[in-house]
Amino acid sequence: MNPQIPPSGPSMRRALTGSSFGTRLFLALTAVVIGCAASAWLVASALAPGIFHDHLGQAGIDHNSSQAAHVEEAFTWAIILAWGLAVALAVLLALAVSWYITRRVQRSLTAVTTSTARIAGGHYDTRVHSPGLGREFDELAVTVNELARRLDATESTRRRMLADLGHEMRTPIATLDSYLEALDDGVRTFDDDTRQVLRDATHRLGRLAQDITAVSRAEEHLTRIRPVPTTTGTLVTAAVDAARERYESKGVVVHSRLDDSLIVMVDPDRLGQVLGNLLDNALRHTPTGGTVTVTSRQADNDRVEITVADTGEGIAADHLDHLFDRFYRADTARARRHSGSGIGLTITRALVEAHHGRIRAHSDGPGRGARFTIELPVIAV
Repeated sequence: MNPQIPPSGPSMRRALTGSSFGTRLFLALTAVVIGCAASAWLVASALAPGIFHDHLGQAGIDHNSSQAAHVEEAFTWAIILAWGLAVALAVLLALAVSWYITRRVQRSLTAVTTSTARIAGGHYDTRVHSPGLGREFDELAVTVNELARRLDATESTRRRMLADLGHEMRTPIATLDSYLEALDDGVRTFDDDTRQVLRDATHRLGRLAQDITAVSRAEEHLTRIRPVPTTTGTLVTAAVDAARERYESKGVVVHSRLDDSLIVMVDPDRLGQVLGNLLDNALRHTPTGGTVTVTSRQADNDRVEITVADTGEGIAADHLDHLFDRFYRADTARARRHSGSGIGLTITRALVEAHHGRIRAHSDGPGRGARFTIELPVIAV
């Protein structure tokens, strides 16, 4: 019978391939502990007898005497018992600590692995608790949680996008279908009115497709941002000057008030788009003879506020929390009359947040105007 030879070399590596990280770590620590204990034993065994014999000679004891033999035997047993017990206790203690550490590490890694597997399976509400094993493991847990949060937000955006897209496309498609059916049945003729209705429906679908692309890029921060140092006074003045002609044609007064002009790190084109959206929104809902004021003032030591306030139709309190939602319109009939698609404020919020800012809306109620305030970080001079 051939004796069984334990695996070694490549065979051992293959045997350990399927083992867990905790098992490998424990075996590695065990090898280190045993190696240290064996090294200590060998060093003590090699050095201790020579040092002991030197001390016997210095004490005047003959190495060949029975007294020296008795003392040497006692010393040998003392070394064996003391070092053996000490090494055994040290190895057991080290193995216990190693087992505890590897168990905690393994549990933490298993939790992260399980959570990431759940996230990969679409359970984006999964979160990893901090294992308390040090900064690196805490950062790993935070990173995994942030990954899950971002995936959850992206998935929610996708679902809302599809739902909103179906809702918004339903009206123009129904219009096209009904008019085409009426043409086929001979109920209507292809006159100028019919042609205009069909053209309006197709234009609305085209505008919706453009808006979908714009809001998707803005919310996913795919819009390229090129920030440069700019003063809020420059931004406000440029936006007001660009909108002045449209305001004059409707008979609405627009002016700026620069209480403070501070330096901010923004993309002038994108912030111009933000202020342009807010000014267009204010113009749509401010009647002839009304006033729109754009103000720049310092909010605190590191923030500046740009406010667009109008004296227009105002907003009911129950609509304020939803104004920046995609395709949300406080008054559907009014929005349709103004040809609004309901995403201008969504794009505005996405662009402001891409500049590490915030935007909020306020109104004292219908007929009492509205106020939109942008907060941006100020560059320290």
